[in-house]
Amino acid sequence: MTTRKIDTTLVSAGRSKRYTQGSVNSVIQRASSLVFDTVAEKKRATAGRAKGELFYGRRGTLTHFALQDAMTELEGGAGCVLYPCGAAAVANAILAFVEAGDHLLMSGAVYEPTQDFCTRILAKMNVSTSWFDHSIGSEIGALVQPNTRVVFLESPASITMEVQDIPAIVAAVRAIAPEAIIMLDNTWAAGILFDALAHGVDISIQAGTKYLIGHSDAMIGTAVANARCIDQLRENSYLMGQMVDADTAYMASRGLRTLGTRLRQHEESALQVAEWLAARPEVARVNHPALAQSKGHTFWQRDFNGSSGLFSFILQEKLSAPQLAEYLDHFHHFSMAYSWGGYESLILANQPEELAAIRPAGGVDFTGTLVRLHIGLEHVDDLIADLEAGFARLTR
Repeated sequence: MTTRKIDTTLVSAGRSKRYTQGSVNSVIQRASSLVFDTVAEKKRATAGRAKGELFYGRRGTLTHFALQDAMTELEGGAGCVLYPCGAAAVANAILAFVEAGDHLLMSGAVYEPTQDFCTRILAKMNVSTSWFDHSIGSEIGALVQPNTRVVFLESPASITMEVQDIPAIVAAVRAIAPEAIIMLDNTWAAGILFDALAHGVDISIQAGTKYLIGHSDAMIGTAVANARCIDQLRENSYLMGQMVDADTAYMASRGLRTLGTRLRQHEESALQVAEWLAARPEVARVNHPALAQSKGHTFWQRDFNGSSGLFSFILQEKLSAPQLAEYLDHFHHFSMAYSWGGYESLILANQPEELAAIRPAGGVDFTGTLVRLHIGLEHVDDLIADLEAGFARLTR
C-alpha cells in the first residue's frame, strides 16, 4: 500500500481512468461475451486473462477489475477474488488449498456456516478438521499435524466476540508448518480495522455483504491473498465457477467510498451503547473488543485500529421462551434479522445451550441469555431508549 491515509485510499482506490472512463465512479460493464476485433487482440486477451485483460465475462469486466484493484490496495495483497457471498468466499478459499487426506485446523468459535462446511462437505472429501479453543495462542503449535494444510481463524469470534492473538498463532504455525495456508475471516474489521496480511495471514476473507455493501441490499464475498497464494486461489475459484454480477461489484465499489465515515459512526455509537449496557444491573457481561472486560481486549488494543458496530452482551439470567419473545418482539429501532453491517440496527438472541451446541471445541462460560446487537446509524439516544424499554418489559 501507499502511505496515504485510509480515507483517501477508500475514495481513490480502483478509480483509474480505465475503470471510470470519464465518470466519477467505475463503469458498469455487463458482459458475457467480449468481442475481439483481431486475432492478435484475442491472443493478447487469452494470455492476460488472469491479469485484468477483458477475456470472458466469468473472468470479469472493468467493473469487477475496479473492485478487485481497490480491495487489493486496501488490504495490501497481491490480488483479490470475488464471490457471490461470504460463505462462498470461505468455502472456495479452503477448497483451493486442500485435497483428500489433508487436515484443517479451525477455531471452534467461527461463523456457523463455516463450521458446517467442514463437517458436511469437507468430511465427505476425506479432509479432516480439528477444532481449537478460540483463545489459543502459541499453544496451537501442538495441534499442527504433518498433513495440516489450512489454519482458519476468525477474530473477533462469531457472536461471543473474543479477539485472537493472531501474531502468536501465526508464529507458532509458521515454526512447524511454514507451507500451511493461514486464512482469516476479517469481516468484523471490514478489512481495514485489522491489517491481516501485515500480521502474517495469507488470505483475508470478508462477507462484503456486511460493511462493504453497507445497505443490506446485495451479497458479495471477497478474498484478498498474498503473492504466494493468489494464483492458486484465483484459478481454483475460477474453475469452481465463482463470480459475481457487475451490478453487485459496482455497489461494493460505491460502498467503499463511504466505508470509513460509516465505520466511525458505527464505532462511536456502539461504544456508547456498550458502555451503557455494562452499567446495567440486568447485564452480566458485555462482549465488545474495545472494552477492557472483553476477552482478548489486549490483543484488540495492540493489533486493531478501531472497532465496528457488532457486539454482544449476556443477561444475568436465562430468559424463558415467553420472556424472550416479549423482549424481542417490541423493539422500535432494532429489527430481528440475520447478517449485519448495514445502516440499520439489528438484534438477535442465543440461549447458552444453543450456542454450546454449535461450538465443536467445547461449551460456553455463561448461563444467561446472550443478545447480539449491530448498532446502525440511528441516533444513539434513540437506540439506548429502545434498549431501556426492552429491560422494562423484562421487569414487568
